[in-house]
Amino acid sequence: MHPTLNIAVKAARRAGQIINRASLDIERLQVGVKQQSDYVTEVDRAAEAAIIDTIREAYPKHAILAEETGSSGDSEYQWIIDPLDGTTNFIHGFPQYAVSIGLAHKGVMNQAVVYDPTRNELFTASKGAGAFVNDKRIRVSKRAKLAEALIGTGFPYRMFDHADAYTAIFRELTQKTAGLRRPGAASLDLAYVACGRTDGFWEFGLSPWDMAAGTLLVSEAGGLVSDLAGESNYLATGNIVAGTPKIFGQLLQIVQSHRTSKLAA
Repeated sequence: MHPTLNIAVKAARRAGQIINRASLDIERLQVGVKQQSDYVTEVDRAAEAAIIDTIREAYPKHAILAEETGSSGDSEYQWIIDPLDGTTNFIHGFPQYAVSIGLAHKGVMNQAVVYDPTRNELFTASKGAGAFVNDKRIRVSKRAKLAEALIGTGFPYRMFDHADAYTAIFRELTQKTAGLRRPGAASLDLAYVACGRTDGFWEFGLSPWDMAAGTLLVSEAGGLVSDLAGESNYLATGNIVAGTPKIFGQLLQIVQSHRTSKLAA
């Protein structure tokens, strides 16, 4: 395992311990509202602090972009962190949330960890070295027909500018696929594409920390990832389509066909 990936795993497990302890007594959580339907808890902050401390011990000069504390440092290496992806699920005791840690080098994702503390599933990837769950190699599914595909997504919960486009895409895909799923944590949605539990995923308006690690998992597992224009600018645009090599193109075509003029590629 690459040394930087080792540190990411250590940091994710530390955060996972904090999250698991807090999950035993959710009723006592102090919950703040950042904006409509966007929550933060002391668990998010404690988990993020543990991750940053672990990274800083090993790589004090690296830059960090984290959901709760923002951007710091100036380096060609940048850690992109979501300490608790799926906070709303966590607050409700709905066991679908994860720690997401990615490392970019000169803007290119290099290392990835998505850790699901409720299932103790550790998804990891290093650029050029494949993707794994708990040290077992994973690949995207072999499904080629959209009619047989299970597709993940995330519906708008903060900004509703694109609700009409979502509704149209949802309607068409409901008719043309085996089913749609909206579990509520984009990092895990992408990890599930990587390990073949779903065959594709799309969402608009994500933040870099929601998908930085997950996108590397998908590509290292043999899948394809793009923004709405079919380019690799998804971390900047926040719009993403991912899938198996055969499903990806079919999914992207449908998403593009309903794209409104407001939806930047």
